Amino acid sequence: MRLERVQVEQELTQGDAPRGEFYVRDIALAAPALVKKYAGKAQLIYMDPPFSTGDTFVMRTRVGEKDWKSGQGSLVQTAYRDDLPGEEYHRLLRTALETAHALLSESGVLFLHIDSRASARLRLLADEIFGEANFLNEIIWAYQTGGRARRYFSRKHDNILFYRKGRRYFFNIAAVPIDRSGSRRNHMKRHVDTDGRVYRSIRSGGKIYTYYDDEPVYPGDVWDDVSHLQQKDPQRTGYDTQKPLSLLTRIIRCASRPGDLVMDLFAGSGTTLEAARLEGRRFVGVDMSPISHMTVRKRMMGAQMLFDAPPSQGEPSAECSMLPGVGFYELSLDKFELEDGLVAKAIKGLDAVDNWGAGYLRGGVFHLMTREERTQKNPLLTGRISLPVFEGTPVIRIGDVTGRAFHYALQSD
Repeated sequence: MRLERVQVEQELTQGDAPRGEFYVRDIALAAPALVKKYAGKAQLIYMDPPFSTGDTFVMRTRVGEKDWKSGQGSLVQTAYRDDLPGEEYHRLLRTALETAHALLSESGVLFLHIDSRASARLRLLADEIFGEANFLNEIIWAYQTGGRARRYFSRKHDNILFYRKGRRYFFNIAAVPIDRSGSRRNHMKRHVDTDGRVYRSIRSGGKIYTYYDDEPVYPGDVWDDVSHLQQKDPQRTGYDTQKPLSLLTRIIRCASRPGDLVMDLFAGSGTTLEAARLEGRRFVGVDMSPISHMTVRKRMMGAQMLFDAPPSQGEPSAECSMLPGVGFYELSLDKFELEDGLVAKAIKGLDAVDNWGAGYLRGGVFHLMTREERTQKNPLLTGRISLPVFEGTPVIRIGDVTGRAFHYALQSD
């Protein structure tokens, strides 16, 4: 069986609704096509752009069965470099904010996630594009993780700027209650009523106010009840700057409804997309990093997805065999080797493969019908899958541990 390399930009995966899309593009390059397709249709846009730190952020990729069993990634790769000069950074964020404004519906809202390094400048930029009157909140997300400073106060919060596009925006605070038992405890007396319900009371201005522990209370603009991810949190993908699912779930629930369109223009590890999917929202993500692409594919396994990405560069060595069956082709991935010098560590055999699958190419779009991916529950890649027989030439897709993807048509010798 001979493998013939084919260039594929668009790929459709089968799965459960709602459908999502992911574009591996720089936002400046993706913006015109996104606006043409989605202008005025997004209910919620969340953006967690680079913070202008000057740092390089990495992905700790799990390689082979051993890493997937341990849960620790042994291959450290650059996810993105946050080192744009000041004016280039400003132009990037202007483009992203102008694109977000064009994409939002009249009832839509923006959550811009930044930190103290960029908050002042981006607040002014967002005021200019969205209008000062449409600024709603500066949310402080406070957390305890990270180091302790000795020459200044430890930096333990991020800023999330909340804007509406227009006056008739959608917002539902009732969708994000928090337990009253975790609040209003200071200086309050604890009581139990005749039904056994716990409540607390406080006297103020000659009146007594009571609050039952089992009644909801709603968050203010300081969120100190959402924890940052710990190093061994099972949510961890290995992607630096990954945000917790609970943070995005709160944002999505309060600012959108089931079936609404949620977008993330700096998708990174894909937390926004996963939260949107779990909450029954349609979703679109954009990120220029192939490492982000690999991470999102893993998190979106089992979803209906359109992936749009430029063909990967490189010439790895691959071999695959195919046997006809009753209604199925039996495929075996017999060999895949990375190019010499591509990564610093030695990776042998199929350990270089993170995922692979098969389907058919129709009208320039690859329809993925079956696949095998490494997960913590299934760390071993068998290299064997069954593909239903349909009209057309079978095509396999191999995703390697560096975030690249290669498509090959299976041709008879």
